[in-house]
Amino acid sequence: MHFKTRLNGFRTMKASLASSTSSAESDKPLPSMPRGIILLFAIASGASVANVYYAQPLLDILASNFNVSRAAIGGVVTATQIGCALALIFLVPLGDLVNRRRLMTLQLLALVSALLAVGFAHSTIILLAGMLAVGLLGTAMTQGLIAYAASAAAPHEQGHVVGTAQSGVFIGLLLARVFSGGISDVAGWRGVYFCAAIIMLMIALPLWKRLPHLNIQPSAMRYPQLLASMLKLLRQEKVLQVRGVLALLMFAAFNIFWSALVLPLSGPPYSFSHIVIGSFGLVGVIGALAAARAGYWADRGYAQRTSLAALLILLLAWGPLSLMAHSLWALVIGIVLLDLGGQALHVTNQSMIFRTRPEAHSRLVGLYMLFYAVGSGLGAISTTATYAYAGWLGVCALGASVSFLALLFWKMTRHIVPQITHEKDNNIQINKI
Repeated sequence: MHFKTRLNGFRTMKASLASSTSSAESDKPLPSMPRGIILLFAIASGASVANVYYAQPLLDILASNFNVSRAAIGGVVTATQIGCALALIFLVPLGDLVNRRRLMTLQLLALVSALLAVGFAHSTIILLAGMLAVGLLGTAMTQGLIAYAASAAAPHEQGHVVGTAQSGVFIGLLLARVFSGGISDVAGWRGVYFCAAIIMLMIALPLWKRLPHLNIQPSAMRYPQLLASMLKLLRQEKVLQVRGVLALLMFAAFNIFWSALVLPLSGPPYSFSHIVIGSFGLVGVIGALAAARAGYWADRGYAQRTSLAALLILLLAWGPLSLMAHSLWALVIGIVLLDLGGQALHVTNQSMIFRTRPEAHSRLVGLYMLFYAVGSGLGAISTTATYAYAGWLGVCALGASVSFLALLFWKMTRHIVPQITHEKDNNIQINKI
């Protein structure tokens, strides 16, 4: 009897010790990605996406240099956008099949070659082919890095890491036009692409040395099967469908504003130059930096609340934007709100999508960004016709209507959320800076 009592006591003490050990382990802070690597993802993503937009302020110079009419020189932008669409379908998904680190390196070197080809171009055909390649590889690098960051991040910080990288993309997009205009004034339009090639070469070594090693599980899937699986993902993943539609509506609202802004500001009473009009976009950096916090809240289970807040801000932005005729400060406030709401929703969307299929991050981001491309195109097409018919107030009414439609769609689908798991990925090795 005495022995049995001692045995039970020993078992109780052992269970208590095991419980204490388990509690102590759960209280330990989870390992996080070093800030230097997160910053590297943001810088590399921003530098990559900038290449896609350098040409926009240079269209007049290119038309003169290549003896092409101003109407036809828009083909440069068209070629770049075709490259972007092809990348989302054919190149970005490769990250789910091959070693991402090697893929990023090969794509970066190919991008440098494309930039140099544009810089040395002396015929319209070479220029257009080079621009298509820049759009193709610049987009593949950008979205590939976003998917890479999502896969390398631990589940508890995935939204924060993706949000920071996405802020780099948005800032790179905004600064591209300013950089392009400034360099072209000093070194000509060719100098823009030579400088861009140098910038990409400068980040090549840090990317190769510091990007985390992701041990991809061997897969019997071949490239055609990989592409076919994207349709299956789109059909099966409800979160991708919902967040894709929200992205389509949000980017449509974005382009309704940005595509029409040049029309009132370039005419009387403002008659601003294209450089001054483009500088209004820099105000959006404030919103982009603030929106990075959305990923942090998504990590803590507040993705739907963040979505609601972002959509309300997006809708409210059209109030001050509609007052542009009375005050340019109202325009500035509206731009900050528009970019804050839009980018916060964008970051939250990606955070939720990446939690659905960890093995398919590259395909998911490719599909998601196709919604973005469609929304951007629809917004740009609709806004010019609206401005011609109803002026700036008509544009703002259209943007507010699309934003309200996005809010209504979110309310109808807010019950669709990803099944979040917090399993640690032991196949990730991070090279600390």
